[in-house]
Amino acid sequence: MPSKGPVLWRALTLGEVVLFGLAYMTPLIVLGIFGIVSETTGGATAAAYALALAAMLFTAFSYGKMAAIHPIAGSAYTYVRRTIDARAGFLVGWAVLLDYFFLPMVIWLIGAAYLSAQFPEVASWVWIVLFIIVTTVLNAMGIKIAARVNLLLMTVQIAVLFFFVLLSIGYVAGSSGPAALFDLAPFDNRATTVSGVAAGAAIAAYAFLGFDAVTTLAEETVEPERTIPRAIMLTALAGGVIFIVVAYFAQLVHPGGLFEDSSSAAFEIAGLIGSSLFGAVFLTGLVVAQFASGLAAQAGTSRLLYAMGRDGVLPRRVFAYLHPRSRTPVFGLVITGAAGLIALWLDMAISTSFINFGAFTTFTFVNFSVVAHYVRERRAGRTPGVVPYVLVPAIGAGVNLWLLSRLDAHAVTLGLIWLGLGVIYLAYVTRMFRRPPPEVEFVEEAPVTAGAAHDPRMLG
Repeated sequence: MPSKGPVLWRALTLGEVVLFGLAYMTPLIVLGIFGIVSETTGGATAAAYALALAAMLFTAFSYGKMAAIHPIAGSAYTYVRRTIDARAGFLVGWAVLLDYFFLPMVIWLIGAAYLSAQFPEVASWVWIVLFIIVTTVLNAMGIKIAARVNLLLMTVQIAVLFFFVLLSIGYVAGSSGPAALFDLAPFDNRATTVSGVAAGAAIAAYAFLGFDAVTTLAEETVEPERTIPRAIMLTALAGGVIFIVVAYFAQLVHPGGLFEDSSSAAFEIAGLIGSSLFGAVFLTGLVVAQFASGLAAQAGTSRLLYAMGRDGVLPRRVFAYLHPRSRTPVFGLVITGAAGLIALWLDMAISTSFINFGAFTTFTFVNFSVVAHYVRERRAGRTPGVVPYVLVPAIGAGVNLWLLSRLDAHAVTLGLIWLGLGVIYLAYVTRMFRRPPPEVEFVEEAPVTAGAAHDPRMLG
């Protein structure tokens, strides 16, 4: 059924999409969880991130394949729905909501915690509400405006990381000599064990969550069949390289995995390598990073809700609505922001548990989708390659199932409860499974591209 009314505006280039993905991943998160990963691996943090990168690239490859075949908003929800089954697609979309809904909450919660530590006289809820209001307004103004703000914020974040690495190099070279900069201890030392690095990689994988989010921007990207797959791989690779480099030098500054407080290890290292001025700059960078990540996460969540609303799985009048001027899913943005207020009553442990369960479940099914596509193509008489469509996704699915098994019982229980609620809602929508979930065949009648950028009606 052809779309009626506004359609999403194709305006994003490869670089802008990659920046959105990196903002979603939040490169500075490597320092936020550095102490925990270092403690788990016995001081082999760089090895944990290298292993996590290798594992995530298999899934990133599968996302790229699916994004090229289905270059529309909806991400994993759309891929599973169109290659495996509409009901399975709904439940995967439901699981994705754990990741997409709770990640902005965690982002805003962390940002508020940083600011509350610096300004204890201001209540934490004030910072959370301010984060939500500002990011919602910027996203509602249009994807191009959000991209420009995101570029500025990412520049600040990368600059902080650059100076952190530079000061770390100066500290290590000054205290132990230039030769100490080429030490393999961050990858392998006396305390390193295979099980420790594997456990650290399961934690480090959290930092990679977001490379998949760029698929939600497919209908707002120029030449998405070509751009989105490249953006997925580039986002995962760029993020992985940043994580490994920063973790390596931070580990050289502080060998081993013992800290006074592992949750604030980055502040301890920042104080060691720089002055109080750099400590203030470092705090500013962390807050900016959380803001940029929240901006990208909210944009991605609203696009997923838009796709599910357009298919009629969620109320179409609300979730499939696009503002006629800015062409943004404003109701989805507002609902995502309102859901972020739940952060006022949750802690980091519960929110992160939801995210990990939803993410690893979703990644597994995206890999299954590539294999399902292979089976369909074979039945149709076509012969796609076995390696890219069977072997690579099979490895990716296995890795994610392993990561899922590494979650604690609390995370699995919460995730299963959420999926149970999804089954109940699906039973309601399908009249106790007597009919398939609603689906709309969407066709863009008049896609709006970056060439329309000079039209003032498109600029929000």
